Amino acid sequence: MATKSKLSPGRIILSIGVLLVAAYFGVDLTNSTDGTPLNPSVEQSNAPAQQSAQSASSTESKQTQSIADTQRDLVSLAKSQRSGEMVEFRARVVKILNDDNEGSRHQRFLLAVDYEPSPTDSILVAHNIDLAPRVPVEEGSVIRIYGQYEWNDRGGVIHWTHHDPRGRHAEGWIELDGIRYD
Repeated sequence: MATKSKLSPGRIILSIGVLLVAAYFGVDLTNSTDGTPLNPSVEQSNAPAQQSAQSASSTESKQTQSIADTQRDLVSLAKSQRSGEMVEFRARVVKILNDDNEGSRHQRFLLAVDYEPSPTDSILVAHNIDLAPRVPVEEGSVIRIYGQYEWNDRGGVIHWTHHDPRGRHAEGWIELDGIRYD
């Protein structure tokens, strides 16, 4: 004959006390000694956090990969020392330079070239701020850019990142946080 065990009020209070002490000290009570979950909802609630952390790391590596992939054409131009081609790619700002104020004013900054193998680590952007608004980039910003590549022995320059007021040249742009500056 099976008997039902009764929990006495003393045992309930003791159990609650143990749970409170374990929670205070951060002791994980999600698994029992035989490997079965003590509280399946706790185990399930941890799963999304773990998936989220894995997803964030996966997204970060995909973003780095997509940045590198979009730089393939740029690197090809640099290797062949060709100029005058319009290119579109994503890149990370690695250094903000002083504006060039001789003639037309240009905002200047360096972009990391992450595509390997590349003959250069960075490329200069010369963005005409007499024809287009200044882009509020900071070191570490990731931008999309469409402009004309000009080869030089330092890795090259991207310019024509703005509209053409005369309508004779392909119009470029710089995009930061979903806002296009042209």
